[in-house]
Amino acid sequence: MTETFASIRLIVNDLDASLAFYTDLLGFALQVRAGNAFASVTKGPMRLMLSSRTSSGATPMPDGTKQEPGGWTRILLTIDHLDEEMARLQKAGVKFRNDILKGVGGSQILILDPSGNVIELFEPAEHSHDH
Repeated sequence: MTETFASIRLIVNDLDASLAFYTDLLGFALQVRAGNAFASVTKGPMRLMLSSRTSSGATPMPDGTKQEPGGWTRILLTIDHLDEEMARLQKAGVKFRNDILKGVGGSQILILDPSGNVIELFEPAEHSHDH
């Protein structure tokens, strides 16, 4: 039986720090690790492929452009209690990129992994339905 995941590759500076961040703090499970070059972690249907600078997935482009972590493209993790999750992550020393933003769809905040990749924590708005 083959499992199918939505896969996202992230370029990371430190594979050990990234693995600890995603598994210990965000609840991902280690799927596979290949030395200090590559690791794959999963959460539900999502697979993050963490590629250090020594992995083939982080090879510079033919014009010499280096693949770097960071930017604004991000994974989104839906959570139940944003305030509680923020307090837990602040205690662990996680860096926040902004304050909580509240909109009609819910509340969100951006955090950074150890390499500067952005993760959005999203708490959907509570909707009551009268029957």
